[in-house]
Amino acid sequence: MTKIKSSLFLLSILTFGFFILFSYSVAKETWQKLDFDTTVKLQDRIPREFDLSFSYFSIAGSAEVTLLLIGVLALVALVKLRILTFLAWLLVIPATFLEIFGKLVLFHPAPPVLLHRSIFEHTLPKYYIHTNFSYPSGHMIRTTFILTVFLVIIWFSWKKGLNKFLAISALLAIGFTMALSRVYLGEHWLSDVLGGAFLGFSTGLFSSIFILHGKKS
Repeated sequence: MTKIKSSLFLLSILTFGFFILFSYSVAKETWQKLDFDTTVKLQDRIPREFDLSFSYFSIAGSAEVTLLLIGVLALVALVKLRILTFLAWLLVIPATFLEIFGKLVLFHPAPPVLLHRSIFEHTLPKYYIHTNFSYPSGHMIRTTFILTVFLVIIWFSWKKGLNKFLAISALLAIGFTMALSRVYLGEHWLSDVLGGAFLGFSTGLFSSIFILHGKKS
């Protein structure tokens, strides 16, 4: 188990370092053309019938839903007196601060309104900070954070078999669809999604170290 935790820690640090480098490339406006081209091509090739289905992912990945889920998981850990697990779930908080920081200081305008396709964009209430910039994607940070923790737990705690394969496949499919929906709906650029995924993955890996420790104890 010590070797596993060391590997998770190293991978977490490396991923966070890559997130910093990637953020620098975004700040240098390296991704502008690829961001725009990716959004346009996805919207050209995916039928508008998917607007509603993808819009549900806007709800599922919203701050209200994801932070509520994380809060419940943290509370369950606290009730079971798994303090390290409780604190590990709360690591989504510093990740959220990094999201807000990026959206406040990194010049990276969100996709224009003409690219927006979300059905619920103007009808659902949102009690979360809004800025003029869009990097990184909060939906991807929180979703990737949760999925990474679940993936690590399943990978190291479940026995090999069909159930393990199906569970991992389902979680990966959710992550991919969330990423696709952000770009297709015009809510974020590709670079926003990748940056959010890197930050969420790094934080999720770090949290998993303590959650695995809590499960063992």
